[in-house]
Amino acid sequence: MTEAAHGTVGTRDTRLIVIRGNSASGKSSVAAGLREKFGRNLAIVAQDNLRRIVLREHDRPDGANIGLIDLTARYALDHGFHVILEGILYADRYGTMLQDLLHAHQGVTRCYYLHVPFEETVLRHATKPDAEYLAHVNDGHLRDWYREKDLLPNSLETVIDAASTLDDTVQQILAESGLDSIPPIDR
Repeated sequence: MTEAAHGTVGTRDTRLIVIRGNSASGKSSVAAGLREKFGRNLAIVAQDNLRRIVLREHDRPDGANIGLIDLTARYALDHGFHVILEGILYADRYGTMLQDLLHAHQGVTRCYYLHVPFEETVLRHATKPDAEYLAHVNDGHLRDWYREKDLLPNSLETVIDAASTLDDTVQQILAESGLDSIPPIDR
């Protein structure tokens, strides 16, 4: 779906934050931390939820989840929510959708790539609380999925490395997006 097909999205006051990175890089934890610090009126559009849970679809080129992610983020922005869009979101599969969404958004947009070396990915993966997921996803899967700095073109993303703590990362994104100076709306 292209920006021309959707027109502009959100308002000058909405914030769109894209958080990408490999499996176990901390994307979901950062999104949850942002919501905890900010409060209501912050939608989390999670690739894993829409792709794996809602559609039960494999991650593949031209998957149906790409359009669903786009529509969900646009819908939330158009209804006045700030949006955190998080997931692995491989650049070659999701890049066009992401670039169209970023271009169409009228408000402040910030993109982040959480860069965690493979060895650290394996360590972090082992700490996930979902025992069923851990039983099905092993180091071989992580290796197959891992892409070294799978950045979007045109330097759209700020790279945050593994040395940044969860709290430091959350505080950085709050400040750079301006969410730290916006009161939440209790819907």
